[in-house]
Amino acid sequence: MIAIIDYGMGNLASVKNALASLGFASHVTSDPDQVVHAPKVILPGVGAFADCLANLHTRGMDQAICEAVKRDTPLLGICLGMQLLFTESEENGLHQGLGLLAGRVVRFNLPASLKVPHMGWNSIVPSQDSRLLRGINPESYFYFVHSYFPVVQDSSVVAARCRYGEEFACAVEQGNLFATQFHPEKSGAPGLRILKNFGEL
Repeated sequence: MIAIIDYGMGNLASVKNALASLGFASHVTSDPDQVVHAPKVILPGVGAFADCLANLHTRGMDQAICEAVKRDTPLLGICLGMQLLFTESEENGLHQGLGLLAGRVVRFNLPASLKVPHMGWNSIVPSQDSRLLRGINPESYFYFVHSYFPVVQDSSVVAARCRYGEEFACAVEQGNLFATQFHPEKSGAPGLRILKNFGEL
């Protein structure tokens, strides 16, 4: 049973429906104890970084997430759920993240010809040794909606990169901690393959 974290912000139904289409049982939960003891956890996210962190903290979910990772539970962060895993974010001031990965979340600084947020389909270049991206062809397209991205301190955790005006890490993997800046639940067959890989870990 995969626990999908509900902290008042996130595209929960799409994630749950995508997992169901693959035959994986999941449940949406706002109970930290269920997250700590779940066999797998997904942290989706939309909205502002600081608001999401505050909601996680109010519900005790920040500690639950860190405890689950400490237990080596497979955890997948999606979009803002990826950004929350890092040390800090510059969104609307400087805010501390969960600190599970080293790096700072920054805003795109792009020419006027490129719109922010980065919204739509973009190709990615996965690393060859990623368990999460196993079977994903180079240059596969995924769906993005974001204005910020993490500048990753340790390049060895980068599982895939994308280019939108500048190159950025769009997926990370460290032990049983995984995350994507794009939305696998909205990315057709390649996205479902990623969720299948996660579900089969």
